[in-house]
Amino acid sequence: MDELRILSPTGILGYGFPPQSLKNGMERAPHVIGVDGGSTDGGPYYLGIEPGIASGRTEAFRDFLRRDLEPLLTASSDASIPLIIGSAGFAGADLHLFGTVGLVQMIAAELGLKRRKMATIRAEIPAQVVHAALTDGRIAPLGPVPNLTHADVDDAVRIVAQMGVEPIAEALRSGAEVIVAGRANDPSIFAARAVVDGFDKGLALHMAKILECGAIACEPGSGSDVLLGTLREDHFDIEAMNPERRATVRSVAAHTFYEKSDPTRLYGPGGHVDLSDVRFEQLTPRVVRVRGSQWVPDPIYRVKLEGARRVGFRTIAIAGLRDPAALRVLDELLEETRRQTAERFPELNLDTALHIRVYGRDGVMGALEPTPVTGHEVGLVFEAVAQTQGLATSLCGHARSVLLHLGFEGRWSTAGNLAMPFSPQDIPAGPVYGFHIYHLMEATDPSSLFPIDYMEIGV
Repeated sequence: MDELRILSPTGILGYGFPPQSLKNGMERAPHVIGVDGGSTDGGPYYLGIEPGIASGRTEAFRDFLRRDLEPLLTASSDASIPLIIGSAGFAGADLHLFGTVGLVQMIAAELGLKRRKMATIRAEIPAQVVHAALTDGRIAPLGPVPNLTHADVDDAVRIVAQMGVEPIAEALRSGAEVIVAGRANDPSIFAARAVVDGFDKGLALHMAKILECGAIACEPGSGSDVLLGTLREDHFDIEAMNPERRATVRSVAAHTFYEKSDPTRLYGPGGHVDLSDVRFEQLTPRVVRVRGSQWVPDPIYRVKLEGARRVGFRTIAIAGLRDPAALRVLDELLEETRRQTAERFPELNLDTALHIRVYGRDGVMGALEPTPVTGHEVGLVFEAVAQTQGLATSLCGHARSVLLHLGFEGRWSTAGNLAMPFSPQDIPAGPVYGFHIYHLMEATDPSSLFPIDYMEIGV
């Protein structure tokens, strides 16, 4: 092939996209549609969530997925091109993967789509596999995190690994026309077809990096719009499928730097893309051409592990504070609130169990805020985390009530320090999870950790 055209309809499956943009993209005769199904951006909740705990959230998420899957499955079926979904169900463990697979099967049957071969690629890693790798010394921290312990592995609700291009490429070589993969390195979703067809891996992964978030890499940017990448022997082109957006040198270069600790290296399973000699060219007012990306393999193939454990239950309360006299002594009021709450709950460590964030002063950055200037009003978010939902609600309610009634110099009333927009004031938010496995594990075979199953969908 002289060129490979890859269509990215949206930043994450469920974010949506304009139907006309998809139509414009399909008129360009892409060879594959790829879409990222998830992310760790939303935190550990989605990886840790246990079946049945948050059915309302799950139902809404399925509605979003269905809205996007129906036109994408139809478009790929009509054009007889593969549809590749990675990090299915947002976190990409078996629970999320099989939920997405079931939805794909149902939609294909209901729409009467032609019969096609589908591959499912699992990314959830059994605890015994991680234990064995840990015992053998094949696991190391990724960044400033503690060394992994066997107790950490046992504490995990579930563990996933980020697959690279290899399992997806294997499914393509086996004739899969729809691929639903568990947790995947984002660029691998879009680069796998290029690897199968023999294109340069460095260029393929760099183009995939730009495609992964849809039209965010454009001006104006949007994660809910369609982007086309065209890969050739020594370069690739990026173009938005919405005529109201344009790819520019600035926007494409900016997305090249997106989510990277080193602007010259794009790390992934098995190596990195060296971006030191990359050149961006404004080919037309709406198209950018990119050259110079180079793949550098690691001597040892490693995959990233992600694991989450449950740390308790959360209750929150939201309030506003506008009294100038109270704002002048806000730190003293918060300190007294914590002191009285600590007396009421001596069994809890309030350093971890109770947080009161002050938005309008330093609610975003906390102690790192360089200009903690209080405005004429602030928003307060109370967060309590405890071993049971009842205890978390009691803790949150007590702290809120203390601050509501605290006296201070200059107050004219006997209560009413806070304005609370919701009733009930204390809102149970359910289970709380924390990432505690964020490590690299050596893999002797890039595909062995990710079993593939095949089935037929459609009618």
